[in-house]
Amino acid sequence: MTSKRRLVALPLLVALCWLTAASVDDRILMGEDSHQYAWSSGWGASPEGEYGNTHGCVAVDSAGRIWFNTDTEKALVVLNRDGSLHKSFGKEFAGGLHGMTIRTEGKEEFVYLAHTGRQEVIKATTDGEVVWKIGIPTESGHYPDPSRYRPTDVSVAPDGSVFVADGYGSSWVHKFDSEGKYILSIGGPGTEPGKFQTPHGIYVDDRGKEAVLLVADRQNGRLQVFDLDGNFKRVVDGMLRLPCNVVPNGKDLIIPDLKGRVTVLNEKYELICQLGDNPDPSLRAKHGAARAEWKDGLFTAPHGAAADKEGNVYVVDWNFLGRISRLERLTITSPETEPEDG
Repeated sequence: MTSKRRLVALPLLVALCWLTAASVDDRILMGEDSHQYAWSSGWGASPEGEYGNTHGCVAVDSAGRIWFNTDTEKALVVLNRDGSLHKSFGKEFAGGLHGMTIRTEGKEEFVYLAHTGRQEVIKATTDGEVVWKIGIPTESGHYPDPSRYRPTDVSVAPDGSVFVADGYGSSWVHKFDSEGKYILSIGGPGTEPGKFQTPHGIYVDDRGKEAVLLVADRQNGRLQVFDLDGNFKRVVDGMLRLPCNVVPNGKDLIIPDLKGRVTVLNEKYELICQLGDNPDPSLRAKHGAARAEWKDGLFTAPHGAAADKEGNVYVVDWNFLGRISRLERLTITSPETEPEDG
């Protein structure tokens, strides 16, 4: 008698992506059905012991390298896919580099940066050469007190127009053309739909028929959706604590939530799962979490995230020592023997 081997998906024990004790090769697993991940223990550890305060974003470049920000003189840290250090630079951006996106334009790749301390948005080459800067949008009429502008994030539309979130300032989102000329403002402070309390992160989502602007309205505990002319479309809430940002992962959206977990939504903004949810409320959103308080498989204060082409997810916690984690996207299978006649 001969036999053949068939690959069968492992059953899910819980409906949401709560951390589970199940493992493959002793790895910590989380997720459900087609959204299962393995925590990559030890990945990305600093060769110098500590990276320094991580209070920024994560991005993946066209070569699959992972970029993230620190508040040190190595404001831009670039890791290889295996977690080893590729390079670090950005002394001129130290102390306040907070938002970041990487975009290919023609045959070149550029990094867009939002700097809270310098009150500006910067377009630069991937070697750090500055192309242009956008300062305080005084022409908007919203800044009689210029100190009330502290941009936290930046995203770029398909036509090259630039959206900037004033998350730590006056709770506006501003739109500029591709050369940095002011166009319009969206939102303003408030709790009603279309208004913001700390629009911390933004993303121009161009995966559908019509591009939309997604805003992580952090203190209101929700996402908001606008068209690219600034018209309000909808609120997405009921499943978020303090959403810091929103980034794509294939058809899904990944939302790092400062209160200790990462949320995954589908293309209809419906909940798929929540990853790495810290069961200890005292460690959620804790900037001063010591290394002894870090646990593999659990986040403390997710502040930025990104995904690569394979669907692996990279997360930085807001942490004084600097913490970056990798979740490996899995298709979990097990062999099953099935007899054949013969």
